[in-house]
Amino acid sequence: MSLIDTRIPDPKKFIKGTTGDWEIVLGLEVHAQVTSQSKLFSGASTAFGGEQNNHVSFIDAAMPGMLPVINEECVRQAVRTGLGLKAQINNTSVFDRKNYFYPDLPQGYQISQFKQPIVGEGKIILDMKDGEQVEIGVERLHLEQDAGKSMHDQHPSMSFVDLNRSGVALMEIVSKPDLRSSEEVRTYLTKLRAILRYLGTCDGNMEQGSMRADINVSVRKPGGGFGIRCEIKNVNSMRFAVAAIEYEARRQIAILEDGGVIDQETRLFDASKGETRSMRSKEEAHDYRYFPDPDLLPLEFDQAFVDSLAHDLPELPDEKRERFINALGLTPYDAGVLVAEKETADFFEEVAEGRDAKLAANWVINDLLGALNKAGKTIEESLVSAEQLGGIVDLIKADTISGKIAKDVFEIVYNEGGDPAEIVESRGMKQVTDLGAIETAVDEVMAANPDKIEQVRAKPNMLGWFVGQVMKATGGKANPQAVNKLLKEKIGLE
Repeated sequence: MSLIDTRIPDPKKFIKGTTGDWEIVLGLEVHAQVTSQSKLFSGASTAFGGEQNNHVSFIDAAMPGMLPVINEECVRQAVRTGLGLKAQINNTSVFDRKNYFYPDLPQGYQISQFKQPIVGEGKIILDMKDGEQVEIGVERLHLEQDAGKSMHDQHPSMSFVDLNRSGVALMEIVSKPDLRSSEEVRTYLTKLRAILRYLGTCDGNMEQGSMRADINVSVRKPGGGFGIRCEIKNVNSMRFAVAAIEYEARRQIAILEDGGVIDQETRLFDASKGETRSMRSKEEAHDYRYFPDPDLLPLEFDQAFVDSLAHDLPELPDEKRERFINALGLTPYDAGVLVAEKETADFFEEVAEGRDAKLAANWVINDLLGALNKAGKTIEESLVSAEQLGGIVDLIKADTISGKIAKDVFEIVYNEGGDPAEIVESRGMKQVTDLGAIETAVDEVMAANPDKIEQVRAKPNMLGWFVGQVMKATGGKANPQAVNKLLKEKIGLE
């Protein structure tokens, strides 16, 4: 990992200690499982959830004499990911053997890439909640095999090994040490996951282990040199990443403020206790005895191959966000929420097609996503289709229903289904636009509250009280703009 400091210290991100301020320095190594039908060097299935040791070829099991054969689709996916990260694509790369022993690593080594990775330096732009944009450097992306899975909770005295995952292609995406807070890490992982899912190169399912992160954490006095880092292995959720960083930073600060030193080590995050614990000591570099894999030639492809993949890339989150802001007039915040998940962006575009995009965005973000979050559902599980939500937007724009009535219609559609226009018609929910009927209601409310009229004249912002009373009297069906205009005229505010 690069040790070049590119960030100016930001006091908003400092942590208060007993001896003053501290700054966190963070770097991530994200392992993203490549979306492909077969493994990196064998034809065995990559399907998740199969019976133990059922998706294992002779190559994956390290049977003698078995030779690896590169999967071209995995190469394509790695290059496409590099292009999505605005990174340098290396037309020549080399596979190396990374030698270490672990029970779920049958070969006794992992085929990876060391000095010559398939993808070089790139970047990811983070859009933070406060409007700040932060550029995080990507050091490299390389292809490697995944190991199998050891299971220690199946038997009281033995561990089991499942090799279904052994040999599955991974992209290890290494950031520069540019991150300075747990919130930046959460945003980085969210953005990286979105890019991978837009590209279709990884499903980003952290719960199933197809995307997991090793987090390098160190602390220092602001503006000082890099501190000694500890690596937190295999973090598989955004929430755990934030909790692990917050705990580990505080742990290191406490040690340093007591006059101690940080041991460079690998640690695990214990989610049940909310703390990190030591896994093994780690020297400055493992003696992995890397050497080029003798069974694999250097991986070479021409620029035409890269250009063809670049030509077919989909619109990615940053480009889509800019289009939503510049072409559709959305706020940066709304655009950011909508593009965070490809499925949400696609749903919104279907709702917004030929309609008021800002109004469509409000309904997708505030009403639909709010209801789905409350129910613990994803946009793919939405009980309201894009066509139905678009129908509600149409009824609002046509002044057939008010915003308040629209919320009632949404609830009906969400819980019972149906066509919004038919629901409004059959249940008598149309907005009252007859000025005569609205005027009658306004007159009745004013006659019943003469004392309030003078108060409104003295404090015009109290007009909302009268509007609310008229809406109540009409069952919420009166056109609010018409009510507001009539009240102002009759009270003498215009």
